[in-house]
Amino acid sequence: MCSFVYANAQTNEEIAGVYISKSKDNFNNSKIVEAQTDFNKAMKLLDTIKSASVAKLGTLIEFGLKNYKKSRSYAKQYFLLEKNKKTSEYQQLLELYVTLQEFIEKEDLAFLEKEKLRIAQENAKQWNDSLKTVWEDQSADFLLGYSHIAPFDNNGVAVFQQGEFFGLIDDKGTVLLSADVYKDARAYEGYVLLMNQKNNPTQLYAYNTAQKEGLLLPDINGFNPLSTNYGTVMLPRGNGKVIAYPNNSLKVMVFNLAENKLEPFTNEKNIFKELKRTDKIEKYNSDGQVRIGGEWYHFGGHLGGGIYPLFNDDYSMFGYLCGIDGKVLAADQYNHIGAFYNESAEVTNAEGTKWINQNGTEIEAKINQEFTYSGSSKLVKLENGYQIQTEIDGKKYLILGDKKLVLLDDFIKENPYVVKQE
Repeated sequence: MCSFVYANAQTNEEIAGVYISKSKDNFNNSKIVEAQTDFNKAMKLLDTIKSASVAKLGTLIEFGLKNYKKSRSYAKQYFLLEKNKKTSEYQQLLELYVTLQEFIEKEDLAFLEKEKLRIAQENAKQWNDSLKTVWEDQSADFLLGYSHIAPFDNNGVAVFQQGEFFGLIDDKGTVLLSADVYKDARAYEGYVLLMNQKNNPTQLYAYNTAQKEGLLLPDINGFNPLSTNYGTVMLPRGNGKVIAYPNNSLKVMVFNLAENKLEPFTNEKNIFKELKRTDKIEKYNSDGQVRIGGEWYHFGGHLGGGIYPLFNDDYSMFGYLCGIDGKVLAADQYNHIGAFYNESAEVTNAEGTKWINQNGTEIEAKINQEFTYSGSSKLVKLENGYQIQTEIDGKKYLILGDKKLVLLDDFIKENPYVVKQE
């Protein structure tokens, strides 16, 4: 067995010698990577370097590949193995060793600087992460936990929904009307109507967004003793008029929000005379009825723009008479018509909502720029509600009433990480 181990050891040294020879050839031919590969194969076969020339070769190969610390380790072995310190080769290796020391010192210094930078960046990140946590904790105080907020109108007022109820806020998030009574809302042209129920409401509250004032409309039986609810309520218009179709009524309700009063249908007889004179109706009587096409209908008031609702005896809607040309708009296509204003009136039917002119011709919905919001507040939808962002002196903030919080990026900039001086 001893003979086998000895023979095998000799074989490893011999094989290692072949790799060393190949490494020298590759190095002399400037094939440094190949030289390193062969040299490393030789090192795996040897327990230790026993020749100064081999240590020198390792030194030069690793130096050529800029592996300065490994090159230095081989140089140290060279100095231990080389007994003759007066040769030019020894002197050259000594000079190379000094150069290696200088390179390694530069590498170590660069590493230290890089490490300092890494640590500083890591500390800065941790600082920013902690700032983000602080900011998120503070920003939670600016959360409006509503299920929906409509866009602000030109006066900075928006309808919000909380559960099944609706309320009002301004563009700073201040609650103008709590969401605890009204279950539907209709906002248009500077007014908001809130109803205690979506269909056939019995209570209506109107809010003037320009004046930031609200009023409760009078009880419906003050308009008509037989009515128990407001029926279908149309959009409020910019002239302050709102139309409702109460139950058990042969007239529509016209309420002037700007003047806080019901508008009774006046000058009925004069209107009848003019409509008969111009052949828009055939006859009229003292009971407030008009005859059209041989049939009598109850004259239901004036929606504006010469549009008059016509009722059957059973309180059902027959249609609408257009005073401008005598056209009758059928109730099955024009279920309800709102106040005429700004050359348009709202119409609702089974298909939804549309807009018409004075003679019932459908037109595009008018977007009145006067009622478009132009302020700096912006609603931001979150998973659990909303926040309001605004801009003050060129900087963006979260805002809620009198409170404000600069946005995260600026919050971090205003609280920079400071490197501690050692």
